[in-house]
Amino acid sequence: MRTTSRRWLSSQTTHFGFKDVDAKAKEGLVGQVFHNVADKYDVMNDLMSGTLHRLWKDTFVRTLLPVSSGEEAKVIDVAGGTGDISFRIVRQSKNVKVTVCDINSSMLAVGKQRAEKMGLLKNLDFVEGNAEKLDQFPDNSFDAYTIAFGIRNVTNIDQALKEAHRVLKPGGRFMCLEFSHVANPVIQTIYDQYSFKVIPAIGQFVTNDRDSYQYLVESIKKFPEQREFERMIRQAGFSAVSHTNYTQGVVALHSGFKL
Repeated sequence: MRTTSRRWLSSQTTHFGFKDVDAKAKEGLVGQVFHNVADKYDVMNDLMSGTLHRLWKDTFVRTLLPVSSGEEAKVIDVAGGTGDISFRIVRQSKNVKVTVCDINSSMLAVGKQRAEKMGLLKNLDFVEGNAEKLDQFPDNSFDAYTIAFGIRNVTNIDQALKEAHRVLKPGGRFMCLEFSHVANPVIQTIYDQYSFKVIPAIGQFVTNDRDSYQYLVESIKKFPEQREFERMIRQAGFSAVSHTNYTQGVVALHSGFKL
C-alpha cells in the first residue's frame, strides 16, 4: 500500500492521515492527538516497535556525537517533548546544553517530569515552540538540530526545514529520524498489515484511543520516500545530505550540514 502523494493538495489544504483537511486546522488536530497520547507515549513506543525504537534512537545519537569539541555545545531537539533524544545526548556528552522544543504542552510536561526524576534538568531547557516558526531563537544559535519521529506531523515541512537551517550555526548539523518506506515488497506487505491492523488495536487496548494511533500510522504512509525527503532537505539549503535506513527502511536517519 503506497500513498506517498504530495502532502499539500493546495495552499489551503493538507493531509491529516488519509483525510484532506484545511491546512490551518491541521496543527490543532495533531495537537489533540499528542495531548491524548502523552501519558502513554513511551509505553506505546515500546509496544508498537517491540522496543526497537530504543535501538534506533541510540544509533541516531551515537551518529550525532560528539556535537563539538571545546566550548559548550548547543543542541535544539525539536518535537522532543518526552525527552528520549535529549536525555541520550546529555548523558553521553560532557559539555552540552539541549533545548527541548515542542509545540505540545502535554508532551513537554511529561519530558520535564522525567528529566527531574533523572537529575538531568541542569543541562536541559524545555520550550514550547512551533517547528515552522522558531522566532524565539536567533539565527545561527545551535550546533545541531535534531528531530525524531516528529517532522511528519508538521503542516509545512519545507518551512520547518528552512527554520532548521536558519537556527543552525555555519557548520551545524541537521539530523532527522523518521519512519520511512520499505523497498522490499514482501516486507512492506507484512509491515502494512501490522501497522494498520495491530497498532490501532494496541492503542485501543492500552489508551482507549484507537483514532490517534490510526492517524499516526496513516501519517507514516503520507511521509515522502527517502530520496524525495533528501531533495527537500537540500532545497532548504543543506549540503552533504544523506540517509541511512534502519530495519529495511522502516525508519531512516537523514543528515545534512549548514555550510
